[in-house]
Amino acid sequence: MAATERIIFQPYIWGKPKRGSAQLEPGTPIVYRSVEEGRRRTDKVAAGGTSMAGALFVRMEVDEDAGDYGEPEILDSVGDVPEMEE
Repeated sequence: MAATERIIFQPYIWGKPKRGSAQLEPGTPIVYRSVEEGRRRTDKVAAGGTSMAGALFVRMEVDEDAGDYGEPEILDSVGDVPEMEE
């Protein structure tokens, strides 16, 4: 099977602190059919219309049969998100 494009919205929330300050935690990722659908959700987070701390909006090529996952292309990053490693 050929690789398919996946458009993923990854929300982040502030978790309850165990010790010290609150930790940024990933929420449940949402797969969208189009960039436009995901962009609407990202815009809502950027405007403060949700309880999310922030979100990453990415596109990547996936071949689940082969277990192949391409490098994510970050389409947008809003609010508080973890640092990305180079």
